[in-house]
Formats: sequence, C-alpha cells, structure tokens
Amino acid sequence: MPPIFSPKPTPPLVLSFAASDPTGGAGIQADLLTLASLGCHPLSVITALTVQDTAGVDEILVIDSEWVMDQARMLLEDVPVAAFKLGMLGSPESIAIIAEILADYPDIPVVLDPILSSGRGDELATEDMISAMRDLLIPQTSVLTPNSHEARRLALFESDEEDMALEACAKHLTDLGCEYVLITGTHETTPRVLNSLYDANGHVQTDAWDRLLGSYHGSGCTLASAIAANLAYGHDVPTAVREAQNFTYESLKAAFRPGMGQYIPDRFFWAQDSLAEGNA
Repeated sequence: MPPIFSPKPTPPLVLSFAASDPTGGAGIQADLLTLASLGCHPLSVITALTVQDTAGVDEILVIDSEWVMDQARMLLEDVPVAAFKLGMLGSPESIAIIAEILADYPDIPVVLDPILSSGRGDELATEDMISAMRDLLIPQTSVLTPNSHEARRLALFESDEEDMALEACAKHLTDLGCEYVLITGTHETTPRVLNSLYDANGHVQTDAWDRLLGSYHGSGCTLASAIAANLAYGHDVPTAVREAQNFTYESLKAAFRPGMGQYIPDRFFWAQDSLAEGNA
C-alpha cells in the first residue's frame, strides 16, 4: 500500500509590490529575503526595474500599470494572502491600480513603506505619486513606516520643534485614515535612534536603539517587510512593530559591504550563527 501523502501546511503568504533592486539590498529582493527569513512565503509584483549599485540609483524603468494589475490579480485569484507590503510603486497609475486591488481585500493588513528617495538622495517618487499615496493608499494602510524626512514630506509639515513636528505629522497621517504610523528616527539628531508608533489616539510606544556605524541599503524595506511578516502570523500591531525592529537591528548589526557604497543588511544573520556553531 503506497504511503499516504500528507501535505505540509502552507506558511503565511505575503504579497509585496516593489521595484527590483539588482544589488539585493533593497526593493523586492530585500522583501523576499526578509519574508523568507521570518518563515513566510513571499509573493511578488514588480512595479519597476532599476539600474543601480550599492551607492545609488541611475535609471528606472516603470512597469506598465496594467501589468502591475495583471500580476496581482492572477496571484490573488489563486492563493490566500495574509498581508500586503508596499514599497516603491513606480507611477501614479500603478498606485491607483494597487489602491483598487487593496479595496477588494479590506480585511488583509497593509504595510506601506513610502519610499520617496534613495539613500544617496535620488528622487524615487514624483509629487503626483506622493499625492496619490496620500489620497488613495494611506487611507487603506494598517501600518505606515516613514522615516522622519518622509513623514514631514507626506504630511506637508515643517517645524523647528522636531519632536512636536513628528507627533503632528503622525496625527495628520492618521487623520488621513492610516491605522498606525511608525516614524523611524535614524535621520534625527537624538543620541539613540528613537522609533515611535502612533495611532489615531496619539503616541502608542517608542523603542530606542543604539546608533550603528555606517550607512545601510534596504533597512526600511527590511523593517516594513518584517512588520508584514509578523502581522501575517497574527500578531497585533504594537507587537509586530517591536518584533520587526528586533529583527531589523540584528540584520543591520550583521550587515556586510560588498561594494563601494552602502552596507547591506544580512537578513539571514541567524543562519550564519547556526553554521558557525555547527562548524565549531
């Protein structure tokens, strides 16, 4: 009698909309590595192709919005998705298409990493794209993960009082309909990096991290994807955010510098530790 086949349970499926980064440091590659490292099965919709190295982005080829829609619809008609993660989205037209898709799945959590520029300062989002994010995506977002510069730009807010400015930015963004805003403090001048989570009622929690030396390519992608993975496993948002920060910090501590530009987070830092123990 042949053995009875018992299929392995499907891991949580997370669908990422993002651009391709040939370095593997950021973009869809960073999302796939992070999600896989945290035990999820990553699904991907490519929104743009880039010509870049670890120092910066030289060219972007935006994928037609109809192709973005077709990639996503075909996946979603076939498999159950536990979370969405949004990164660099390519064009206002693609943002509008993605917003329509999200509206059809209102019970699935959405993590939006509003990528507006590269680490070198290359502009990756036009004002039309930023407006589309504000109007169409932020109202459907479960967790928005801007750095402090992105938060101020999205909220159209400027102030010399940095702490109050960021709290005001968070209020403006939650007033737009976003459930939670996690503003990361890497670009601020505080002695430690302060990452603060807000909801419609105000401040929820702040986590403090020692500042690491170096500049990192894909840290924001890693954090947002890790939040999506934790949400896919059913964690509440404050827990998902804290666990994702732990993972991201360990990835940055283990980062490597393969080229002449930024360091790349090692999302499989735990595998290296296991291999080292096995060879001891």
